[in-house]
Amino acid sequence: MKRTYLGEFEEMVLLMVAILDQEAYGVTVNQALEEHTGRIVAFGTVHNTLIRLEEKGFVNSKLGGATAERGGRRKRLFQVTALGSRTLQEMHELRQDLWQMVPPHTLRLSRL
Repeated sequence: MKRTYLGEFEEMVLLMVAILDQEAYGVTVNQALEEHTGRIVAFGTVHNTLIRLEEKGFVNSKLGGATAERGGRRKRLFQVTALGSRTLQEMHELRQDLWQMVPPHTLRLSRL
C-alpha cells in the first residue's frame, strides 16, 4: 500500500479534528491548537488546512445548525474519514517504531 504523507501542521489539524470529534470546526480547531501546542496560528491557515484535508479525503464536512451566537450562520463541522483515521494510525506507528530505534545515549542531556 502506498503511504500517504501529511505535513506536520496538517497532521496536528487532523489530530485536533479527531480529538474534538463532533465539535470540530474552524474556530474550535484553532483554539485547541493554541491551547494544546502553544502555537498561535491565524484562523485562515487552519481553515485552508481543513479544506485541503477535505480535498485529500482525510476529513469530510457538513453544515451544522444555525446558531444565535454566530448571527444565524451555520458552522461547517469536520469529521475524520476512514482514510484519515488509517493515516493517523500509520503515522503513529511509524513514529513509535522510529523512537524505539533511537539509542538511549543519543538523547541524554550533556553537562557543561
